[in-house]
Amino acid sequence: MDDSLTWTAHPAKIRKTATVLVIIFLLAVFILVFEITHSMLMVILAILLFTMSLSTYFFPTRHEITLDKVKIRYLFTTVEKDLSNYRSYYADRNGVLLSPFAGPSRLENFRGLYLRYHQNKETVDAFVKKIFEAREIGD
Repeated sequence: MDDSLTWTAHPAKIRKTATVLVIIFLLAVFILVFEITHSMLMVILAILLFTMSLSTYFFPTRHEITLDKVKIRYLFTTVEKDLSNYRSYYADRNGVLLSPFAGPSRLENFRGLYLRYHQNKETVDAFVKKIFEAREIGD
């Protein structure tokens, strides 16, 4: 296995039916905003807010993980962290949460880092497991 893993996650591309439904819902919201406020400025503000909040769904996110660092490039920002900050991980059906806590904590969703899969669940899970197992052996 290599010492790094790189992939791009793009949920809107995989879940096409959900993406169409979300776009229809957003168009309805924008029409409703215009009907209530009669202001294009408010519609533009709503579009900006929804775009920012849903950017990880609609736009590609690039993940790069090595044996000692993890780097995630979002649409507007890049997050680069040292893997030594993370003490545990939890895989679910959409990705892996790297947690700074040794055990479950309510704060891990706020302090952890989420690596979203892109049809590569087995590869990402195996790589993250390899990193954490190597760290345990080294301790």
